[in-house]
Amino acid sequence: MNRLDLFPNTTTIKNNNLTIAGHNLSALAKEHGTPLYLYDRATMDSAVADYKFALQAHYPAPASITYAGKAFLNLAIAQWAQFHNLFVDCTGEGEIAMAVAGGVCREHILVHGVNKSIADLNAANNYAGTIVVDNLTELQRIAHIFTQHEIQNTSIWLRLLPGVAVETHHAHTQTGQHDSKFGMTSTEIMEAAQFCRMNNIPLNGIHFHQGSNFRDASPLKEAIGLGLDLAGEIGFSNEWHFSPGGGWGVAYHEDELPQPDSNEYVRVISENVTEGCRSRSLPLPHLHLEPGRSLVARAGVAVYQVGAIKQRGDKVWILTDGGMTDNPRYAMYGARYSCLPVSDPDKEMSGRVSIAGPYCESGDVVIEDLLMPKIEVEELIAIPASGAYHLSMSSNYNGSRKPAVLWLEPGQARVIQRRETIEDLIRRDQVISSF
Repeated sequence: MNRLDLFPNTTTIKNNNLTIAGHNLSALAKEHGTPLYLYDRATMDSAVADYKFALQAHYPAPASITYAGKAFLNLAIAQWAQFHNLFVDCTGEGEIAMAVAGGVCREHILVHGVNKSIADLNAANNYAGTIVVDNLTELQRIAHIFTQHEIQNTSIWLRLLPGVAVETHHAHTQTGQHDSKFGMTSTEIMEAAQFCRMNNIPLNGIHFHQGSNFRDASPLKEAIGLGLDLAGEIGFSNEWHFSPGGGWGVAYHEDELPQPDSNEYVRVISENVTEGCRSRSLPLPHLHLEPGRSLVARAGVAVYQVGAIKQRGDKVWILTDGGMTDNPRYAMYGARYSCLPVSDPDKEMSGRVSIAGPYCESGDVVIEDLLMPKIEVEELIAIPASGAYHLSMSSNYNGSRKPAVLWLEPGQARVIQRRETIEDLIRRDQVISSF
């Protein structure tokens, strides 16, 4: 398969250099420095259009798409989500604040979280249209908040633990299995529904999530059936909401091409919800899909500069200025990536290399054992599928500063997140007056 197919839709090779949306990556790196993150708007727009088209084709009732704030959220991304009329999944008051500052309207803010604090729940009541309740203790906290404060047009969904996981590449990306920390059992769901009735809490939805970055939608069928059974027992009538989670996958490595088919994912969900409601005499719900990384991962590219090359026996280390502080996914669960040199990306493959960052950890690895052309010190490399779960999980380990982020459209390359500075790190802290 062609490695270039991992990159954003607008990627081309022009004058022997990688370009995205017409922008030369070498020129962008020279102007803005490295590590550098690039987001191609056209790729993100196209992903949304594909999901909307599939929903129109397969689901005969109202449906919405939710953007996962945890994948990557800042003010510009929130603006983009609002432009497309997307819901935004926020975890905690920090993401809620970013969504609000980015112009996301109240009814489009969904609040998730496995252990929401009082501050999180207060922010949700003040700014969000929906709170997805994870456990009975949280529901009791919400009842107290609703008693103490006026309910601000906030509705409640219950998060089901379906006991069925999807197949992912690592256990840490599974969320639906019986021993997961997320959600409530069927028995707890019914207890929660009874609690809502007794306390006049506006319950109108069911949510579940089974895992992230999966390709086979068939395990969703059993969980959808369980969710619809509970909806029938609760007695939802018209205008109820159902979210079978999300987490549809993307290709990170050429071995994983072609890209997973989002239409198939939507078809499986839509047909099972439609048939399941018909067989249970349930009205069709407002269906909510959470495509997760598949809206944004392929739109993002990380650009690093090579600082040193080491030969260790048969192993060649390419050491770059980016690594686990801006992309911890290899360190956390062995995620696989691919890459290309920014200049002369079509040159002949030379041998296998491993690519690592500058940090004081053996786990600071980005790519292991990848066939690459010959790379020289000071060259730039571009890593595709870098748009999700990189910067949102980044850190300041070893005093690193988070990279600049550019939003690319034809004729425009706009900074949507400036590079952190040393002053940013020091500004947080307070010196002790004396020891």
